[in-house]
Amino acid sequence: MAAEKLRDLTQPIDVPLLDATVAAFYGTGSKEQRSAADQILRELQNNPDMWLQVMHILQNTQNLNTKFFALQVLEGVIKYKWNALPTEQRDGMKNFISDVIVQLSSNEASFRTERLYVNKLNIILVQILKHEWPARWRSFIPDLVSAAKASESICENCMAILKLLSEEVFDFSRGEMTQQKIKELKQSLNSEFQLIHELCLYVLSASQRTELIRATLSTLHAFLTWIPLGYIFESPLLETLLKFFSLLAYRNLTLQCLTEVAALQFGNFYDAQYIKMYNIFMIQLQSILPPTTNIPEAYAHGSNEEQAFIQNLALFFTSFYKVHIRILEFTQENISALLLGLEYLISISYVDDTEVFKVCLDYWNVLVSELFDPHRSLESPAAAAGMSGLQVPMPLPDMVDGLGSQLLQRRQLYAAPMSKLRTLMISRMAKPEEVLIVEDENGNIVRETMKDNDVLVQYKIMRETLIYLSHLDHDDTEKQMLRKLSKQLSGEDWTWNNLNTLCWAIGSISGSMLEEQENRFLVMVIRDLLNLCEITRGKDNKAVIASNIMYVVGQYPRFLRAHWKFLKTVVNKLFEFMHETHPGVQDMACDTFLKIVQKCRRKFVITQVGENEPFVSELLTGLPTTIADLEPHQIHAFYESVGNMVQAESDTQKRDEYLQRLMELPNQKWLEIIGQARQNVDFLKEQDVIRIVLNILQTNTSVASSLGTYFLPQISLIFLDMLNVYRMYSELISKSIAEGGPFASRTSFVKLLRSVKRETLKLIETFLDKAEDQPQIGKQFVPPMFDPVLGDYARNVPDARESEVLSLFATIVNKYKATMVEDVPRIFEAVFQCTLEMITKNFEDYPEHRLKFFSLLRAIATHCFPALICLSSEQLKLVMDSIIWAFRHTERNIAETGLILLLEMLKKFEVSEFCNQFYQSYFLTIEREIFAVLTDTFHKPGFKLHVLVLQHLFCLAETGAITQPLWDVATNSYPYPNNAAFVREFTIKLLSTSFPNMTAAEVTHFVNGLFQSTNDLSAFKTHIRDFLVQSKEFSAQDNKDLYAEEAAAQKERERQRMLSIPGLIAPNELQDEMVDS
Repeated sequence: MAAEKLRDLTQPIDVPLLDATVAAFYGTGSKEQRSAADQILRELQNNPDMWLQVMHILQNTQNLNTKFFALQVLEGVIKYKWNALPTEQRDGMKNFISDVIVQLSSNEASFRTERLYVNKLNIILVQILKHEWPARWRSFIPDLVSAAKASESICENCMAILKLLSEEVFDFSRGEMTQQKIKELKQSLNSEFQLIHELCLYVLSASQRTELIRATLSTLHAFLTWIPLGYIFESPLLETLLKFFSLLAYRNLTLQCLTEVAALQFGNFYDAQYIKMYNIFMIQLQSILPPTTNIPEAYAHGSNEEQAFIQNLALFFTSFYKVHIRILEFTQENISALLLGLEYLISISYVDDTEVFKVCLDYWNVLVSELFDPHRSLESPAAAAGMSGLQVPMPLPDMVDGLGSQLLQRRQLYAAPMSKLRTLMISRMAKPEEVLIVEDENGNIVRETMKDNDVLVQYKIMRETLIYLSHLDHDDTEKQMLRKLSKQLSGEDWTWNNLNTLCWAIGSISGSMLEEQENRFLVMVIRDLLNLCEITRGKDNKAVIASNIMYVVGQYPRFLRAHWKFLKTVVNKLFEFMHETHPGVQDMACDTFLKIVQKCRRKFVITQVGENEPFVSELLTGLPTTIADLEPHQIHAFYESVGNMVQAESDTQKRDEYLQRLMELPNQKWLEIIGQARQNVDFLKEQDVIRIVLNILQTNTSVASSLGTYFLPQISLIFLDMLNVYRMYSELISKSIAEGGPFASRTSFVKLLRSVKRETLKLIETFLDKAEDQPQIGKQFVPPMFDPVLGDYARNVPDARESEVLSLFATIVNKYKATMVEDVPRIFEAVFQCTLEMITKNFEDYPEHRLKFFSLLRAIATHCFPALICLSSEQLKLVMDSIIWAFRHTERNIAETGLILLLEMLKKFEVSEFCNQFYQSYFLTIEREIFAVLTDTFHKPGFKLHVLVLQHLFCLAETGAITQPLWDVATNSYPYPNNAAFVREFTIKLLSTSFPNMTAAEVTHFVNGLFQSTNDLSAFKTHIRDFLVQSKEFSAQDNKDLYAEEAAAQKERERQRMLSIPGLIAPNELQDEMVDS
């Protein structure tokens, strides 16, 4: 009954009843009461007339939750329907909200008690302003400023409204408003800023009220990033701020304002004011925080306010220096103030707080790269040398005139702080990804279980900073590192953390020194670390030292290539660590071994001076003992490493002999199992046997991945037996599932059998993928798989089908391209219909099959397109439906694969003789479906591809490539002059019905704009972005996906920059051609 009464909105709503409903929703009553209340409130919220009751509700309720409910309804209307409302309704609402705000904030008591409500009203007012101001509410700023002068509490609230407005226009506008609207609002704010500026200065000079002054400083903070500069530097504002800096109550807010001023960037017009501001600031700072203070300790024991002060101080210094450090480099007085500031910043960098450290680190990185300065002045000779492999000492004499000498003077000026910065970086170095051995919170040394991405990002920045520092002064870097290392040896400075950070720092500067210096330095480092390992007792200590030795040697492949004795010692040391059962040590030993072998593989297959045989031969003899203590996954890594060595042998006979010796253990076991199975096939069903078979196959896959084509003799040996085992296990699985129902597929027995099937497919795929493009390999391996693999896939029940079959055939088609055309119908017949039935029931089942199915389709469309044309129209419709199905998917990678495949098909059909037939059937469907996902917020990541598909379609319509009409001539008698005219009208209709909130003129303008910009992708894209904002589909959300492409281009430029400086890209990440020349 009550519900019916509330639903009737023809008369004023019963407010006490609404209060009771809201109370029931938030209350502690029964679940039924809550859900009934929820139901009513939802219905009211969705009722288009509900907003007309908002004023009535707000005037008559005392309940804060009811007020918020009413304001929520109002907010929806403002966001989506405001411009469609009649003028008197808009004005009525606008005036009502303004009056309530003034009424509540004019009285100090009500302003404090109703603070939450007032804040929400302020937000609503700013939402209205975004529509009304400046065009329909010219006098808003003057009205606001004059109201502010009425009382201090109104003034405080006006400041809050101004701050919200500034944030809405300048900070949160991207993707919320069209570019035109943002521009209009910015211009209005700029032109009316005079009044706001006067108000702020007036408050700061006249008011005694702490809350009001704080609100004003906070508003100023929001405005300072964009206001015209004259208001800052040609008015008393800066002096006023510096005065407030010394007062405790306003210190943090003022410091934030000063930081905004410090970060402003423009010509050198106001340099004198900046120098003056910096010097006054430094004098005041010394009385607040004497330079002798131990800042890290003060921070650790400080209050929240004091900690915030240190954080803000770091932000101030870094912001000021980023833009204006050069103006302080000239007179002696300024230089000493600058060096003092850098001292403060280095001291703050030792504070044990990640956020504070990030701020400092970010700036140190900027400063050292500027001092190294390879772009703007003296090109680094070492960089040029590093690229060409020559060795050149640092500055060349003839480069030290003009620009060069200026740069050297700058480096001289900063030499002392840079030396302190090296100490800081070495002592706080972050953990690199390769290190698996960490200290847990109880102080035990354990294997790392999860990667910490923040630490990895920090490591990258620190590594880059340290490389620049090393380039600036190699000798100081080397001295500091060796001095610290000798303190580890003597025991006066020995802790796990000290050794770790030091070794991580040593490893991270790999590639930055000239080879001669690097050799000298490393000989000492490795010798000291090996000694440390000998003299230190205790398992944990040894594990820490071992992890550091492994990390350092893994970082310096150039050194190891040049010093066989060291390389051999290091590899034997790794073999020793492979017997060390301390968590993480064996894993790291196997990883490091693989890394070193990949970079030095040639060294192991030639007979070195003083040796009787190549190292690989010696290794193969001792292989069983070396791997005796390793786990299966470690053994696989080990086999992959040795495979890399074998691959480096150029003599076929020796290589095959090494391969045969390497595979001796697994092959022996395999023959034994196959022999037993020939006598009694049930032997293969024992779980232990299945596990051994799996392990053998995994070992084979590891070796295949590093040997490629050269793996042929080994795979030929086991291939046919392996397919027989595959077929047998497959039949077992189908039988188990048929007998035991769907649950049988989850038993450990079936899971094991499936692992063997998957590993078999993976082994074949790895081999075919890595093998060179030799048609005879395809002829030898593909036909025998048609029945055991493809036929088996079709015969199996859905739950027993391996998705790897799809990826294997995708690899085969990608590899052997057009030669596979005749086989495509067989592949289609086996996998197409049955896979589609599995994946089109819903969006969730069989995620692996989905992705791999579309990858297979894409391979066929790319390389075997003629096979697609031969499909019947029903089959082609199935293909197209499945593609549309794919890009509708909310799973990002499936949608992306679908879109890439669609683009591929569109381009292929455009140039085929079936162009007209294809587009007559699918043009409109594709356009409709792409617009559906484009305007759906779940599909934002596909934005770039959606745009490309639309651009392709509109280009086709525009250029007349389709010569037949796209409209159905039979049902549509209107004679369109051409396809472009028809598509234009179709698109306008489609969008007008989809977005009733947009006017016909807006939609027509958008569609015309698309046709005008078909040849200019970036204009086309911007046009669509603006439309998405206008249609209100994309607001108040994260829109970075709409700008993803621009971000990717930036990334590539950054990589090119890093390549130009030796060491910035670690030597083991470079695809170096000089692998053991």
